[in-house]
Amino acid sequence: MSTPNLFEPVRAGDLSLRNRVVMAPLTRNRAPGAVPTPLMAQYYAQRASAGLLVTEATAISHQGQGYADVPGLYSPQQLQGWRRITDGVHAAGGRIVVQLWHVGRISHNALQPGGQPPVAPSAITANAKTYLIRDGVGGFVETSPPRALRTEELPGIALDYRRAARDAVRVAGFDGVEVHAANGYLLDQFLKRGANQRTDAYGGSIENRARLLMEVTRAIAGEIGGGLTGIRLSPVTTANDIHDPEPQPLFEHVLRELAPLGLAYVHVIEGATGGARELPERPFDYEALRRIYREAGGRAAWMVNNGYDAVLAQQALAGGADLVAFGRPYIANPDLVERLRAGAPLAKADKTTFYGGGERGYTDYPALA
Repeated sequence: MSTPNLFEPVRAGDLSLRNRVVMAPLTRNRAPGAVPTPLMAQYYAQRASAGLLVTEATAISHQGQGYADVPGLYSPQQLQGWRRITDGVHAAGGRIVVQLWHVGRISHNALQPGGQPPVAPSAITANAKTYLIRDGVGGFVETSPPRALRTEELPGIALDYRRAARDAVRVAGFDGVEVHAANGYLLDQFLKRGANQRTDAYGGSIENRARLLMEVTRAIAGEIGGGLTGIRLSPVTTANDIHDPEPQPLFEHVLRELAPLGLAYVHVIEGATGGARELPERPFDYEALRRIYREAGGRAAWMVNNGYDAVLAQQALAGGADLVAFGRPYIANPDLVERLRAGAPLAKADKTTFYGGGERGYTDYPALA
């Protein structure tokens, strides 16, 4: 059997993709009032040559918001804003899914309904920062101390995910959704013992800590279909002060549970998000994880992420991956697929414009001549 090529078509569940290049989620803080803008529509349409676009993380509820000017998916205005974006991507021949997000404890009172504390599995403050805009100036601040979610609140959170997925597909026109269960946000907080010290049915054992993630994912797959549902996981990332002493058995259990759901794809961040691909102090066997998933009957496309270039991407495909996600290279290279195919140099991004602002450093990066 020949090795798949990065630029050939592939299926991911019910999604037919024209190549194996994926634009990874990138938070850019350009949605004032959590409403997507026409500028965002231009940004995504510029990048529509990717086989799949995964949007920036998008809050499923006001409670789920953790940063200023990130988009939401819980009001009519937000859904209308996203519809302009999906229409533009589709007109350019692209496919786009929305990443569904609840930040949990990675938030600030100023961003929460009524100035309330953020919520979390346990009342443990993260050694992490969030982004606020005060007097027109954006900057990073310490997260606020959270309160522990009551057991009876958790079905409502699963319902928020289900509603957001339904509205994303049926109203906003997305081709599917990605469940954000990575990078130290709410679902990842429940998974990992560093943030979850509960003693109810959602804490303690691996099965209990994975319960909310599975309830959420099953609810979404039941609402829109598994073939339109992806999931993002980060077994050993250090992002947002998250950790678990035994990630291998934890995530092997999660993948066995996910296998019967008929998902579109499984999106795995290898190593530290945006950092080292291997962490000696946090070893993890990703090949074993994929093998266990396949042995359990999982047929979703396997997406790899973290620090990939064209050479590493092709090696990953030869090793059994189906899709390769590129993050920061997409900031300054809207035509990344064409550049990778041509072996052209990549433009460098202006880091001062990553978070907040207007078109500078957002929609003004030129394509190849």
